[in-house]
Amino acid sequence: MTIRRIYLITASSGIGAETARQLSGAGACFYLASRDVEKCKSLAGQLKDMGSECEFVAGDLTNPAFAPFVVSSCIEQFGRIDALFNVAGISGRSYGDGPIHECTEEGWETTLRTNLTTQYRMCREAVKVMLEQEPGLNGQRGVILAMSSILAIEPDAKHFATVAYAASKGAIIAMSKNMAASYAGKRIRVNVIAPGLVRTPMSDRASSDPEIIEYMRYRQPLLEDVIPVKDVAATCVYLLTDASHSVTGKVIEVDGGWGIA
Repeated sequence: MTIRRIYLITASSGIGAETARQLSGAGACFYLASRDVEKCKSLAGQLKDMGSECEFVAGDLTNPAFAPFVVSSCIEQFGRIDALFNVAGISGRSYGDGPIHECTEEGWETTLRTNLTTQYRMCREAVKVMLEQEPGLNGQRGVILAMSSILAIEPDAKHFATVAYAASKGAIIAMSKNMAASYAGKRIRVNVIAPGLVRTPMSDRASSDPEIIEYMRYRQPLLEDVIPVKDVAATCVYLLTDASHSVTGKVIEVDGGWGIA
């Protein structure tokens, strides 16, 4: 008998999309939530071709009404949520994020709202559902994986001095650890992934800058390059599945050696 597992992912590209592709196959069901309807359609088509069920909704996660709608729609479609992967976020530079003496009000507010508050709302709605649903065959009610960044742990003033981004990603770690402590007894796991510089659409400016590429030879010495998205996605798969059945409250750094450079 094929066991169905329902993944709610707030992404349609980058790390979230690659994680879904690596998770796909018989029994994997996906509900995607993202701004870009065309990217949602494309990823949903890929996942269906790979043997998975997939539905999606396009919208703005910074809208307070959208997270409750996403979660209720996922439940209406699939009946439960086994795993939530909170991926959606921005860099904030184009809104005025930067070193604190240069960071604008818009840069701060937009970055915190987009990176942190969206994850809070999605977690709030998903946990409500997980607390009420019966444990799965693995004995657990659900798992949540939050997207943070190595910049929340190991700052870099030379090329990545973005205070709002770092603050939002650090707050995600604190929020997730609080949740892990609160819900472990309810059989809900919560973990965090903290990547270094990964080759994704969001990092295109940095990962195509020759000066930063050269800098990665020092900053990410294991690869001497930007990290391939498939490497981070593989760790996300581990944290979203029963392979990490006994892991909660942890921050996993996939940083190519950033933290020891």
